[in-house]
Amino acid sequence: MSRTALSEPWTPTRIGWLFQPVSDRGHEKAMVLSVYRDHGVIPKDSRTDNFNRTPENLSNYQLVQPGDLVVNRMKAWQGSLGISEHQGIVSPDYEVLRPTTLEYDRRFLHSLLRSRALIDQYALRSTGIRPSQWRLYWDEMKTIEISLPAAEQQRTIADYLDRETARIDTLIDEQQRLIDMLRERRQALVTRAVCFGVDGAVELRDSGDDLVGLVPQHWTVKSVRHWMESLDGQRIPLSGEERADRRGDFDYYGASGVIDHVDGYLFDEPLVLVSEDGANLLMRSTPISFAAKGRYWVNNHAHVLRPRGEGDVDFWAQRLEALDVTTVVSGATQPKLTAGALMGLRVSAPDDIDEQRQIAAYLAEQTSKIDLLIAESERFVELSRERRAALITAAVTGQIDVQEMA
Repeated sequence: MSRTALSEPWTPTRIGWLFQPVSDRGHEKAMVLSVYRDHGVIPKDSRTDNFNRTPENLSNYQLVQPGDLVVNRMKAWQGSLGISEHQGIVSPDYEVLRPTTLEYDRRFLHSLLRSRALIDQYALRSTGIRPSQWRLYWDEMKTIEISLPAAEQQRTIADYLDRETARIDTLIDEQQRLIDMLRERRQALVTRAVCFGVDGAVELRDSGDDLVGLVPQHWTVKSVRHWMESLDGQRIPLSGEERADRRGDFDYYGASGVIDHVDGYLFDEPLVLVSEDGANLLMRSTPISFAAKGRYWVNNHAHVLRPRGEGDVDFWAQRLEALDVTTVVSGATQPKLTAGALMGLRVSAPDDIDEQRQIAAYLAEQTSKIDLLIAESERFVELSRERRAALITAAVTGQIDVQEMA
């Protein structure tokens, strides 16, 4: 690694000289830890977005001590590793590495081993047919060369990074709160429009259904199966290998929207797609319902619905997005919205196609303004994270003299 800014010599070494594999099992009562790309090693129950089920039998889980390096073999090339500050146990699929010496600053090593420069090395040394199957094994990881400054200089660099990354993280947190607020505003706007229309003076009535509540006087309440026709029988899933052999220009939809492009299509009309499975059914961090148009392919992870009669797909995509599906989602490990559960949900909507189109047009105009603000904030967050990663890499590889910048 290049070191242009610092005059003091850095000592070359290898990861394998600093750590050695350990496998201490049989500690079922210890706290379960998990490894995140963005957070390193943390208690698993400290995150609400981890839907991987912890097995009942933890006897094969490995003990981790503070200072141990924990590596997710399958995601090391994405940066999913870190030096633990906690004692606990981790999946047997992880590599647990114990330091052979305590001469080095733990914070410095944590930043170095998670830096872009090292992540690139993990990717080069990972093996597998495709990225989703890549694994980094210790025999390869231990050969990676790194350079380390003296212990005092490590502490100086670590202190500098603590200060600077904290400043960047504060800015990111502020923008993330703004994004969350904008998304809440957007959702409230959509829910109001698709549940009550855009006429603020409309008279409401009791629907007679506790889950539906009040509805405009002239709207109808019916189950989804009476509003929409299911075309799920026409879906065909393609494996990753098949898609790789069939690259093309047609959108390939899954539960989260367009996930690939292939050389053929199954549908040639505007339709509504609804996620069938995935953690997002509960988290709702991205839409679960969207309008698909043109010619496209749909796999078996998204329900395919055609509005009956003259229903507007843009309206119905938003109307179904506003539904609370948490009460009918099944499966703890892999949340699933079955066709029967979806089609049985009761929904209020106007029968008049013109009113559906009016609501859809209003939402297209209003949400586009909010989406622009969200995109600007997300771009700021992306650039800030890139700057953060670049700063860490430059500092831990000696490309900048942090003493001059203190």
